[in-house]
Amino acid sequence: MADNLPEPSVLLGDRGYDADSICKKIDARSVFTQIPMRRSRKIRSGVDHSLYSLPNLVERCFNKLKNARRVAIRYDKTTESFLVTWNCNSYHF
Repeated sequence: MADNLPEPSVLLGDRGYDADSICKKIDARSVFTQIPMRRSRKIRSGVDHSLYSLPNLVERCFNKLKNARRVAIRYDKTTESFLVTWNCNSYHF
């Protein structure tokens, strides 16, 4: 399965991936990195915030899908709580 995967062109990571060893390995594969720096870094480099905000959009989309699943499966025990959840979800979409 790993043989069929395409080579990555961009790595979007958070501050936990800001390590010299990780950055060297990624640079050796010629992948463009977008990792915010930790505050302890001496040499600063910029981050493209429009590109870095994409994972947040994906996370919010999955959150909405999980909430819609809650309505579809109807975890709520009473009719009133189900209707409140339904109204809240329909308001956000």
